[in-house]
Amino acid sequence: MLRRTARILLSFVMLMAGTVLGVGATAGTAHADDCYTWNRSLSQGSSGADVTQLQIRVAGWVTSGERLSYDGQYGARTAAAVKKFQAAYGLAADGVAGPATYNKIYALQDSDCTPVHFSYAELNKCNSTWSGGAVPAATARANALKTMWKLEAMRRQLGDVPLTVSSGFRSYACNNAVGGSSTSRHLYGDAADLVGSPGFCTLARQSRTHGFSEILGPGYPGHDDHVHVAHDPSPYWSAPTCGI
Repeated sequence: MLRRTARILLSFVMLMAGTVLGVGATAGTAHADDCYTWNRSLSQGSSGADVTQLQIRVAGWVTSGERLSYDGQYGARTAAAVKKFQAAYGLAADGVAGPATYNKIYALQDSDCTPVHFSYAELNKCNSTWSGGAVPAATARANALKTMWKLEAMRRQLGDVPLTVSSGFRSYACNNAVGGSSTSRHLYGDAADLVGSPGFCTLARQSRTHGFSEILGPGYPGHDDHVHVAHDPSPYWSAPTCGI
C-alpha cells in the first residue's frame, strides 16, 4: 500500500510540475515507469508497439458491445477510448495520449504492469506457471493482463467499488476439477468470474461497456452465484434474470 501511495504521489507531483511550468504535450515531461515508459505523444495516425501498450490499458473504456483491437494502430476507436479514460480521471479529454495521460497510467499500475487493484495471483488460483491450458503460458498470462485492465476500468466506472474475482485462468486439470466447460475461456486466461458487491445484475450490465465479448450471469445455467466475463471471438451475452 505504501508503494502504491508513493507512486500516486510522485505521479501527481510530476503532473503538477508540468502544469506550473507550462510544458506542452510532449512525452518528455512524463516520468519514467518501472513497468513501461512512453517516450512520445500518441494520437490518431500513430502506430507501433507503444500504441499497443496504450490499447491494453484503455481497452476497457469503450461503448456497449465494442471491443478495441490490440493492433498497434491509433485509429478513431483508440482515440475515443483514450477520451473516455481521460474524462474518467479528470483529465482534458482530447484523445491525445501525452504526459498527463501517461502519468495517470503510471499511477494506476504496479511494476509488473498489472493495475493497482488487481494482480496475477488473483487472476490465477490454479497454478503459478500459467501452464496446462489451451494456450501457451505466456499467452494466458498476457490475456489475463488485458482482462485486468478492463476490470480496472469497470471498477472505476462503478465508483471505485472493489471487484472480487473468484476464478480466472484454469489449466485443463483445474477446469475439469470444477466441472468447467471443455471450451471455457478460463483455459485461455482471458476470463474472470466476479462475485460480491455491487450485485450480479449490476456487474453483468456494466460489463457490456468495458470490452467483454462474453458475459454470463444470473439466469444462465450454473451462473446464478457469479458473473462470468471474458473475451470470446464469438460474442455471447446471457443473463436472463438481469434482462440480458
